[in-house]
Amino acid sequence: MEKLIGILTSGGDTPGLNAAIRAIGKTLNHRYGYTLIGFNDGFRGLMENRFIHLNDERLSNILTAGGTILGSSRDKPNKMPVGGKTLDMTEAMVENYHKNHLSGLICLGGGGTQKNAYHLAKAGLNIMTLPKTIDNDVVGTDVTFGFDTALSIATEAVDRLHSTASSHHRVIILETMGHRVGWLALEAGVAGGADVILLPELPFDEGKIAEAIMTRTKQGKRFSIVVVAEGAVPQSVFNKAKKQLETMNVENDDMLKAIQNQVESYLSVRTVRLAEVLEKQTGKETRVTILGHVQRGGTPSARDRVLSTALGARCAQEVAKGAWGYMMSVRGTEIVPVPLEEVVTGKKYVPEDHYLIQSARDMGICLGI
Repeated sequence: MEKLIGILTSGGDTPGLNAAIRAIGKTLNHRYGYTLIGFNDGFRGLMENRFIHLNDERLSNILTAGGTILGSSRDKPNKMPVGGKTLDMTEAMVENYHKNHLSGLICLGGGGTQKNAYHLAKAGLNIMTLPKTIDNDVVGTDVTFGFDTALSIATEAVDRLHSTASSHHRVIILETMGHRVGWLALEAGVAGGADVILLPELPFDEGKIAEAIMTRTKQGKRFSIVVVAEGAVPQSVFNKAKKQLETMNVENDDMLKAIQNQVESYLSVRTVRLAEVLEKQTGKETRVTILGHVQRGGTPSARDRVLSTALGARCAQEVAKGAWGYMMSVRGTEIVPVPLEEVVTGKKYVPEDHYLIQSARDMGICLGI
């Protein structure tokens, strides 16, 4: 009987997804004799039983392609929009899994996908996952694929903005992705030589940012580059939300997430508002550049191709051994399986004592605190 494995990609598209699909498919087929089928558009494709056979022809010439040949969505198994309603379609997915006689299902995605995959694992399915996201915020792995490509794009943007900032003696604010965590902003800011770096984990004081810019002016430096993660907020907004939540007896471990949920409405205007405040306080012309989805588009970097391929091939090895309920993770110089119940515990935030935070401080980079 044919040995079948299913695969899907879920959440936001990320450079390296196709490289991972290719590595999984080729390794399963050529070394272990499995056939791989890919469900279209994430968990929705599994629910609707829409799939393609990922044979050699399908897997050819996709290593360097961005996006995902399978399509993606953010639909959740237990909260699926169907016919104008939100329904729990877990049972339908379990039924399709067995209808196709699958030996297991591989899910490629970020934190949300890991939780959805774990949900299906608890429903009795054989599940394996890979960590992808440009935010690099998945617990249990040193790095996620897609992060390096996004970092390269964001760093190049900082490099390019230096020339126009210096020519016009402006303050230029570059907004990167990073709704909850600041890995991308931190590393792009350090790599690009930003003067100010603002992260969701470190609520900022607008006055201290303005002070840092004016100090640069007194030193004869006539421009400043500010790199800000899209989820960064001022201390005043953060403290107001925290005060409200403290009256609701929110546990300390959940406080940061709860506060971030509270300030959602502020985030849509935060970068523009910051520019207005800095222009008023410094007297310097201030401009905003928002990178948005360009950070996760296009050809994956060489490092992401290598990482995706290594994770995919290693995943196939574990699948062939019958090891289920894990996410393949980067730990130092090794790729190891980490239990999904450990992965879904939260997000991998930038710790305040991280060596890059300390390095930035030592070099005089303003963190807004």
